[in-house]
Amino acid sequence: MQKLNKIAAALVLSAAAAAPALAAPETYVADSTHTFSRFSYSHFGYSTQLSRFNKNSGKVVFDKVAKTGSVDIVIDTKSVDTGFDTFNEHIQGEDFLDTAKYPTATFKSTKVVFEGDKPVSVEGNLTLKGVTKPVTLTVTSFQAMPHPMLKKDAIGANAWTVVKRSEFNAGKYAPYVGDEVRIEVAIEAIKQ
Repeated sequence: MQKLNKIAAALVLSAAAAAPALAAPETYVADSTHTFSRFSYSHFGYSTQLSRFNKNSGKVVFDKVAKTGSVDIVIDTKSVDTGFDTFNEHIQGEDFLDTAKYPTATFKSTKVVFEGDKPVSVEGNLTLKGVTKPVTLTVTSFQAMPHPMLKKDAIGANAWTVVKRSEFNAGKYAPYVGDEVRIEVAIEAIKQ
């Protein structure tokens, strides 16, 4: 009986030694020079207007073995950039972003959905102008690899969602100026 116990113990130890090390969740911090969010909307049906926010920050936790993760993004709404100072001020006003009261917008994930080894969508809550609504970001590209210049592990992704601005108390001029706003996020983050 002792011999069987020794053999069993030896088998368990050798199996444990042969098994690959389990990966743990890794934290990545957004590179502010390569992380941007932008938004687009119909302007009276004449054109699709494109604008962006110049200051974004965030954190991504990624576990490639368990296929889990989380995403937290903070957008400085005062950094809105329409390409024209008067429009920047207009969008920061009470009728739209009201940046005096709400200087940031946030996205906090509740679930990351994987297909194979890559995330394909991120479910979470968008808080804009003091209103929080569930949204799903569709991931259109994802990369996890060592950064060729920084020599550190990095991840990057592009994702988008569509919201109705009227649901965030920013619906002035709708429907003439489109109520539906497409939000796109480009993020690059470096492992800490």
